[in-house]
Amino acid sequence: MHLLKFNWNPITGIDIVGNFKIHFYSLMWVVAFILGWYIMKRIFTKEKVSLDYLDPLFMYTVLSTMLGARLGHVLFYQSELIQDDFFSIFLPFSFKNGFEFTGFQGLASHGAAIGIIIGMYLYRRKYNYKSVLWILDRLVITVAAGAIFIRIGNFINSEIIGKVTESGFGVRFIQDEYYKSQIMKLTGINDLRKAYLAVTENSQFQNLLEAVPYRHPSQLYESFCYIFVFIILLYLYVKTTKKDQSGFLFGLFLVLLWTIRFFIEFTKEPQGEEYINWFSLNTGQWLSIPFVLIGLYFMFGYKKGSID
Repeated sequence: MHLLKFNWNPITGIDIVGNFKIHFYSLMWVVAFILGWYIMKRIFTKEKVSLDYLDPLFMYTVLSTMLGARLGHVLFYQSELIQDDFFSIFLPFSFKNGFEFTGFQGLASHGAAIGIIIGMYLYRRKYNYKSVLWILDRLVITVAAGAIFIRIGNFINSEIIGKVTESGFGVRFIQDEYYKSQIMKLTGINDLRKAYLAVTENSQFQNLLEAVPYRHPSQLYESFCYIFVFIILLYLYVKTTKKDQSGFLFGLFLVLLWTIRFFIEFTKEPQGEEYINWFSLNTGQWLSIPFVLIGLYFMFGYKKGSID
């Protein structure tokens, strides 16, 4: 069955000037944050919370998410950047081989989760109108929605790719298989975009295309699953009284999202140069387990008032 197999060799952004490029991956983050702001506005309005608190919440969420995601990636997957290219950790540029605009490449969802929790704690200390868990119980609805688009962005970027598959559903990630200098050398075409296109459009380079294996589109698996996480959380918030059970929606989010992540990791290639592989479980899986356990605690063991 070949209808569900296809080659993936997209334009990943819009060239502006020089090395500066607007990446579609970055635009997916923008979509995620704007959608999150809109959902939280509806929640604030529904629960008669002053919208004066909304914009500060948005800023705390954006900063804590991006900082946590970036630091999480460096600490969990790419710690060599601390010595090799330190300023690229905090800036959307690489200084290792000259000056190059790269965007913020390398963001870890586990780090983002930790960053958001810390960020909401700091936000609550300054804006004391509701409890931390009240905020988190509602914020996770927006996070689940945003995660859908982030994984689509990963797919556009041909990153966080899946393992080789012989099944009837697979994707050839052309741009992940051949690096920039390599593809120009193999095709003899000095224009990078034309070199990549030649692999899929010119029969002269059919051998290069056939050498690229079909892989699991793990990013799409995750994105699809996160749709259901969002729907479940939104349904429970709107149609039930679970939003009044402090910590329940937050805990359910942790259980659902990180359980999905745990199982989809079986279809992914290891990320980063430094990764764990204990008992056939990788870094992402080991990092997911504590979040699931914490989620179960907030769903079934937490007593209101001990954190609020």
